[in-house]
Amino acid sequence: MKNEATSDMQFFVLVARHGSLSAAARALDLTPPAATKRLAALESRLGARLLNRTTRSVSLTSEGETYLQHATRILEDIKAMEDLVSQGRATPRGLLRINATLGFGRTSIAPLVSAFATRYPEVEIQLEVTDRPVDLVESGCDLAIRFGALPDKRLNARRIMSNRRFLCASPGYLERHGTPSSLADLAQHRCILHRQNDDAYGIWRFQHQEQTELVKVHGALSSNDGDIVLGWALDGHGILIRSEWDLAKYLDSGRLKIVLPEFTLPAADLFVYYPSQRNQTVRARAFIDFIAEQFQLPQAGAARRPRPTCKKT
Repeated sequence: MKNEATSDMQFFVLVARHGSLSAAARALDLTPPAATKRLAALESRLGARLLNRTTRSVSLTSEGETYLQHATRILEDIKAMEDLVSQGRATPRGLLRINATLGFGRTSIAPLVSAFATRYPEVEIQLEVTDRPVDLVESGCDLAIRFGALPDKRLNARRIMSNRRFLCASPGYLERHGTPSSLADLAQHRCILHRQNDDAYGIWRFQHQEQTELVKVHGALSSNDGDIVLGWALDGHGILIRSEWDLAKYLDSGRLKIVLPEFTLPAADLFVYYPSQRNQTVRARAFIDFIAEQFQLPQAGAARRPRPTCKKT
């Protein structure tokens, strides 16, 4: 049986993370009254109120902030200690929390999680897919799988796959509007904009002959979803920036063509990010090694690395 104090700390950290007693209750498979009773018992034992509660939300009191800070650190220390003790075990086991981008997580990472779970049935995996990067410490995730560099330089990272980006358009669009021969020509074209995180809207950054060039582009269509903007490019609505991962099959089939290949765009390499290598668990290392292996295998199906042809149209 878990130590009562440890169990209480885990409960309170979960409540603080969700910002809701009812959400924490669902995560723990408790009824809301049972969660309320458990919080009351904890506050009674400590002799301090930890949460300000309304009908819609909860917020931490100053005592709650102090308890959360120390509880988080203590639980991390306990986890690190247990992981260090269990390093000698050959079989990865225990809970592994993974975050990935929405579309890529669904189409590519989820099948790999399935294969990993088959190989390591004693590992319990929670896969969360989100549009925006997450704070690994605050979210409780062990790993994040993302394209491109994350802004938090405190994290460790391992590159899983190189992934260049290109300008592309459908043959139909290029027949109607012409093929740009310079970056300046883009101002006369319809461009499809993919809004991502905090990137400057409508500003495309290129590298050419060791010089960086910024181009302001315009277009009638934009979305924060990569699959949506790719579909619009296939429908002939304009010029789009996409990575070789997304483009490979459409370049092979001729449904899209690369334009201005001599101008280099920032890469969108695939990385696995994690908080600490020193205390990394056996299961986390096993998963990172597994997906790195899969993305290098030509027979890996969804994990096959594309090699687009970069000939100018």
